[in-house]
Amino acid sequence: MPSPLPPLGALRAFMAVARHLSFSKAAKDLHVTPAAITHQIHALELNLGARLFHRNRRYVTLTRTAEACLSDLVQAFEMLNSAVAKARSATERAVLN
Repeated sequence: MPSPLPPLGALRAFMAVARHLSFSKAAKDLHVTPAAITHQIHALELNLGARLFHRNRRYVTLTRTAEACLSDLVQAFEMLNSAVAKARSATERAVLN
């Protein structure tokens, strides 16, 4: 049986850090503290059993593991957003005025 998925919030945090290559910019983007992003990334790395970022005082870079899964995650979230938009659209049409 496959392992359960990591929390979606942790995956969103990962994608934000990967997009900005910055924990602080990712935190601003998601309206949370940098410490919250750090905790989410740490929990995700534990869940996956792999490091996702090379951290330096001045910059962050993606590991090969992160590079390998990033585009699939972006695509998956785009599909989720599309599905939610379709559900909302269908619900709006079903309401009587």
